[in-house]
Amino acid sequence: MTALWETIDQRIANLKKKRIETAAYLRRMTRPGVFEFKPFSQKQKKVLTWWCDGSAVKDKDGIIADGAIRSGKTLSTSLSFVIWAMERFQFQNMAMCGKTIGSFRRNVWLPLRIMLLSRGYTIQERRGEHLVVIGKRDTYNVFYFFGGRDESSQTLIQGITLAGILFDEVALMPQSFVEQGIARCSVEGSKLWFNCNPEGPGHWFYTDMIQKCNTKNLVYLHFTMDDNPSLSEQMKQRYRSLFSGVFYSRFIQGLWVIAEGVIYDMWDDKYIYDTLPVNYEYRRYIAVDYGTTNPMVFLDIYDDGEDIWIENEYYYSSKDSVTQTQKSDTQYGDDLDEFIGSDEDSAPRYVIIDPSAASFKVEARGRGYRVRDADNDVNDGIRRVATLITQGKIHVNRRCVNFLREIRMYQWDKKAAERGVEQPVKQNDHCMDPFRYLVNTALNRRRFIA
Repeated sequence: MTALWETIDQRIANLKKKRIETAAYLRRMTRPGVFEFKPFSQKQKKVLTWWCDGSAVKDKDGIIADGAIRSGKTLSTSLSFVIWAMERFQFQNMAMCGKTIGSFRRNVWLPLRIMLLSRGYTIQERRGEHLVVIGKRDTYNVFYFFGGRDESSQTLIQGITLAGILFDEVALMPQSFVEQGIARCSVEGSKLWFNCNPEGPGHWFYTDMIQKCNTKNLVYLHFTMDDNPSLSEQMKQRYRSLFSGVFYSRFIQGLWVIAEGVIYDMWDDKYIYDTLPVNYEYRRYIAVDYGTTNPMVFLDIYDDGEDIWIENEYYYSSKDSVTQTQKSDTQYGDDLDEFIGSDEDSAPRYVIIDPSAASFKVEARGRGYRVRDADNDVNDGIRRVATLITQGKIHVNRRCVNFLREIRMYQWDKKAAERGVEQPVKQNDHCMDPFRYLVNTALNRRRFIA
């Protein structure tokens, strides 16, 4: 009994120690001067000062900063937005928007918060209400966080009166959400702030905002990585090596170019292998694209923490079968059992399934598999897969003949792109879809951060 109490006392002491260490860390992070500012580039200075007295463009209604990744546009627009708001207004509502609130907090707010504390602002966060109160001296403004994920997001921002709004990565948001946010800015002197990486030239933001920036009374600045003085030449070269094709044109050159032709034109047959290396520790996943009239596909995928190995495939098309009969979920479940095998030591961590395949999820769970709903964000998934291919981190076993056929033939829909809609042709995608599910759902986002 004495030993038990000693163990409990030690655990309590360890918890107290961790709380003390955490509190000390938070004090360091919130202490003024903790953020070391680098010299700003000329273009960043323009973003930071365009609204100031004496600026030739201070009467413009807003600013757009677009261009390459890691070009310094997010830092300068977000910091300038808050400084402007605090200099020009008091006791007003502002809005800061990302594709999701989570991504905005992670990519924008966390570094911005440290910069603001370093400049002497006080910050009170109310995470449950998705807002922060930023103050200086005897005044404050309230900054609400909004996510513009899809068409329904516009309802979240309806009704509020704003003195200013910031859209981070605005090209990823639906037009209805952005227009609703703009319409909320009815306070005298309100201004609009936008930043983004380029998409296709038919994208609504490019045609309706950037190409019409003069008639809409907006400042437009285009950024490259050379506009970020904190980025070394070594880091620039690293980012250049992450992309090829249309993604290189957009993320590195900062161009609004059409996505056309073969999607994975960076694929090279040198990444085909015959035998899975045995000197690695792998996480095994099964990715499923559910088909009724279309093919049913299972992919057997191994992740060693750096590279992805597509070891085997199951591909059944009722149209191509001898009997031309569609299998039931039970039959597909039997095929899944056989495909995975009975060795418990090599059981998959998850079976990742097409989000629309409700009945097959039930079937798989009933057989004891851990099932995860796939993240079916098409364009983000394609971009992440392309990044891995460019880095030489995807390997395919020679036996996966359908996967290898499709990766060479998967194409952008040119007619859709001309309408401003970016999507693949719905052909040669039955193996491409489940692999995208795996990349979107199971891999740590840090492997794609650029």
